[in-house]
Amino acid sequence: MSVRPILLLGDPRLRLKGRPVESFGRSLHGLLDDLTHTMRDAPGVGLAAPQLGEALNACVIEVDGQLHELVNPEIVKATGDDRDLEGCLSIPGYAAYVTRRERVWVVAQNRLGRRIKVAGSGLLGRALQHELDHLQGKLYIDYLDSLDELLPTGHGDDEDEDDATDGASNEVRTPALA
Repeated sequence: MSVRPILLLGDPRLRLKGRPVESFGRSLHGLLDDLTHTMRDAPGVGLAAPQLGEALNACVIEVDGQLHELVNPEIVKATGDDRDLEGCLSIPGYAAYVTRRERVWVVAQNRLGRRIKVAGSGLLGRALQHELDHLQGKLYIDYLDSLDELLPTGHGDDEDEDDATDGASNEVRTPALA
């Protein structure tokens, strides 16, 4: 288990499609553990294997204290539309409003290869779609008409803000999904 470097926008490996996982042994378990530790350290809500340079269909998502390890995931049903802010650990310092499906149902395998189902709306639903996009080489900025739609995000630790602004900021605060 280790914290690994997260690939950043511009690295061509972010655009690789994940290959199906066929072996559910020690190597996969190590990757899932590394994904979890790296995601928590960042901190983020999810992380996909391609973000660590591994072109495999595996990702982790943690919402409300529940960790989801998803191997070979696939959205099997989706309903509604939801527009909200979204960020990414591979594109630090920015977020944008992205329209995604309001609720999704996903089938996947766990670290042992057993079939699992996850349904989500709100942050979990958005994170599921975001991470599954990573497994297809797609980033949330691909949904934007222009990169001008990106908004700078704050980190909440700016101690030397200009007093003339009375603490007001044009920066957006949003959790990084992955």
